[in-house]
Amino acid sequence: MAKCSLWADFKAFAIKGNFLDMAVGVVVGGAFGKIISSLVDNIIMPLVGVLVGGINFSELAWKVNDNLTLNYGAFIQSLVDFFIIALCIFLVIRLIQKAGEKLSKKPEEAPAAPPAKPDDVVLLEEIRDLLKNQK
Repeated sequence: MAKCSLWADFKAFAIKGNFLDMAVGVVVGGAFGKIISSLVDNIIMPLVGVLVGGINFSELAWKVNDNLTLNYGAFIQSLVDFFIIALCIFLVIRLIQKAGEKLSKKPEEAPAAPPAKPDDVVLLEEIRDLLKNQK
């Protein structure tokens, strides 16, 4: 019985479009990651290498013995990839939040004019004013 409920829940999830939205997000995110990796590997890190004395970060490694080499230059490039992707995601989310705030704000309404006074109140005020003027 639990399988049927699970299958029904999954079908409802997939039909609502959430599944497709998530799949598109994964594909676009993967492509974005490749673009950022290419940017870091081919543009940013060579420029950083020139700035720090002609170092090629992709070749930086520490040879422990004949069988073990620690490629810390590739790790540094991966860290730069991560920080650029995290910054881009942060900026996109912040932009979406700002847009959502602007859309959810209701335009400020001008204060409503006070309602008109009933005729009997207006008449009584006129009588009051006339009596004040007679004194």
